[in-house]
Amino acid sequence: MNITTLRGVLLCCSLVTLLFTVGCQRQQEQITLRMAHTLDQEHVVHKAMVYMAERLEHYSAGQMHIQIYSGGQLGSERELIELLQIGSLALTKVSASPLEGFVPKMQVFSVPYVFRDSAHLWAVLNGAIGQDLLNSMQKARLHGLGYYDAGSRSFYTTNKAVHQPADLKGLKFRVPNSQTAVQMVQTLGGAATPVDWGELYTALQQGVVDGAENNPPSFYLSRHYELSKYYSLDEHTSVPDVILMSLPVWESLNTQQQGWVQQAMNDSVRYQRELWQEASDDALAKVKAAGVEVIYPDKAAFAAAVKPLHQSLQGTEVGDLMAEIALIQAETAGASND
Repeated sequence: MNITTLRGVLLCCSLVTLLFTVGCQRQQEQITLRMAHTLDQEHVVHKAMVYMAERLEHYSAGQMHIQIYSGGQLGSERELIELLQIGSLALTKVSASPLEGFVPKMQVFSVPYVFRDSAHLWAVLNGAIGQDLLNSMQKARLHGLGYYDAGSRSFYTTNKAVHQPADLKGLKFRVPNSQTAVQMVQTLGGAATPVDWGELYTALQQGVVDGAENNPPSFYLSRHYELSKYYSLDEHTSVPDVILMSLPVWESLNTQQQGWVQQAMNDSVRYQRELWQEASDDALAKVKAAGVEVIYPDKAAFAAAVKPLHQSLQGTEVGDLMAEIALIQAETAGASND
């Protein structure tokens, strides 16, 4: 059985089982929610999901369960979002970047240098703007449960070090399925090529792309460091991971059950943020030990280079949102990175 056929069988089984368990919850008092993502099981995001499943079983006294499919078994991030929309998958984790194709305001996270630091980012995510963005996903038949820390994204390359924006010229970079990410790379002089995460190792290996951009844990656990020997920590974007639930599945639960799911989510957010910094530091140490040259460029030069992108967004919905975020930046100046 090939991978495509296996995936089809899994999806069919997932749909049938999910609809059966949710539909029969009053008779059996057992609900199994299928959750899928594209990351390695060693990733802190997967570990946080496992913790969420444990907390849900605790709060529901064993009435509710989460079954996790990791490593892209059920599809790419966009495919998983579409499965949520039709109710054949209950939960997923996706980067905020591909969500802009469903909720345009989410593209604010793919605009470079919108956030000053971690304290600024989390002041936004934990405040009214963050909640409004989660709520706005309902029109796409998605229910936003919360955000996981995904650190900052930086460029890594196979054959040429990136010390300044000019070094991107002529290089092909993999970007997520985000038009804003494409515009960012183009503004910096590179050529942007959307590639699914699961296909990126091969794309780097075959020279389809010259590099990519992501956070340290993803760079390490994907083993992209085996092919990309330069990692330039320009930290251009802070794109959080978003935990989504199918709106049809969410609405099939009663108020108490919804409360259990949200409580479990909130617990997992705190747990994941505790793990994140340690995982990031550990990933950097390991890629350095493997021979990767980690570069600390002048981020001000990169921020200056993308000013035209910021200016092009003035007067748009995203530009207005950036202005609101800038006000929060002023209010949080000097705050610690909690």
